[in-house]
Amino acid sequence: MRLVVVGAAGRMGRALVRTIAATEGVTLAGAVEREGSPHLGEDAGVLAGLPANGIALSDDPLPLFAAAEGVLDFTSPASTLHFAELAAQARIVHVIGTTGCSAADDDRIEAASRHAVVVKSGNMSLGVNLLAALVRKAARALGPEFDLEIVEMHHRHKVDAPSGTALLLGEAAAAGRGVALRDVAVRARDGHTGARPAGAIGFQALRGGSVVGDHTVILAGDGERIELTHRAESRELFAKGAVTAALWGRGRKPGLYSMADVLGLSD
Repeated sequence: MRLVVVGAAGRMGRALVRTIAATEGVTLAGAVEREGSPHLGEDAGVLAGLPANGIALSDDPLPLFAAAEGVLDFTSPASTLHFAELAAQARIVHVIGTTGCSAADDDRIEAASRHAVVVKSGNMSLGVNLLAALVRKAARALGPEFDLEIVEMHHRHKVDAPSGTALLLGEAAAAGRGVALRDVAVRARDGHTGARPAGAIGFQALRGGSVVGDHTVILAGDGERIELTHRAESRELFAKGAVTAALWGRGRKPGLYSMADVLGLSD
C-alpha cells in the first residue's frame, strides 16, 4: 500500500516514516512539509534516522496524493482540513491523528468522508482504545454516583488541551452514562468553584518535560476509588496504529471510522 506522510519533518512524521520502513505491505510514496519549511528537499529516510530512501520532502501534496493509496496525517486542524479535501478528491484512505479540531472542523471532515475512507481518532494505540472500551463499561456500571475525573500529561511542546486522547476517554465515559460530554464536561477549576456538580466529567491537563502521553481515568465513590491508566512510552506505537488503520481502510466503502472500528472494539 502506497502511503504519503504529511508533516514528515515533525516528531510523529519521522516516527511514521520509520514505521512504514519496518512494516511489510506498505511503502512510503511521498513526504509532505509546510511551505517554507527548512527541511524541504531533504531525504525523508535520512531525516527519520534511516538510510536514504529517495523520497524528498515536498510542499506540493496534490501529485503525491494522486499517486498514493493513503495518507497519514498528524498535523494541525487547518492543515488536516486541506488534506481532507485533497484525499476526498483522490479517493484515498485518510488516517487522521490530528487533535484540537473544533466541531466545525469535524463537520468538514465528515463531509470529506462521503468520498473517502477517513479513520479519525484522538489516539491510534491499541492500549488507549482498549482503555476507552473499559471506561465506557465502568461508567455504565458505576453510574453518576462515582465522580469521574480524567488527568492527562504531555510534553511541554503540546499546543492543545485537553488532549485528544483525554477527550476520547471523556466521550467514552459519557457514552457509558448515556449523556452528551458537552453537557457534563468541566475543563478547569480555579477560585471558589463550589461543590462538584453531580455527574460531571472533569479534565485536568498537565504539561512538562518530554512525556509522550499519560492518561488516568479516576472513578471516585464513597469509600473506594478506581483508577484506569495508560502510559505511552514511544510515538512508534501511535505510528503502528496509524499504519494498521490505513491497511484496514484499504478497499472499504467511504465513511468516517474510528480506531475502535479498526480494532473491533465498537459495541
